[in-house]
Amino acid sequence: MITTVAKTDIEKVLNRLRRIEGQVRGLQRMISEDKRCEDVLTQLAATRAALDRVGVYLISHRMKECLKHSSEEMDLDDVAVEEAFEIFMKYIQHVK
Repeated sequence: MITTVAKTDIEKVLNRLRRIEGQVRGLQRMISEDKRCEDVLTQLAATRAALDRVGVYLISHRMKECLKHSSEEMDLDDVAVEEAFEIFMKYIQHVK
């Protein structure tokens, strides 16, 4: 649930999404102006990567929240939560 994200973090995500929205408008403009295919595809890849970064942020934040909640029940400490988060981040960097 997104409601667990801090207000400043929500603003960061919304700002990223607004930039992505601008990138999509730019893509539409490029296509309507018949720009080179390579340029359009480069912009498309950048837009997709930006969306992926937002998704990774949201997934990782939710994972942290779940681990913290689980730690209360299973007596995990903050170090274990951070270690799990670091492992997740290393893994996600290799997923394409």
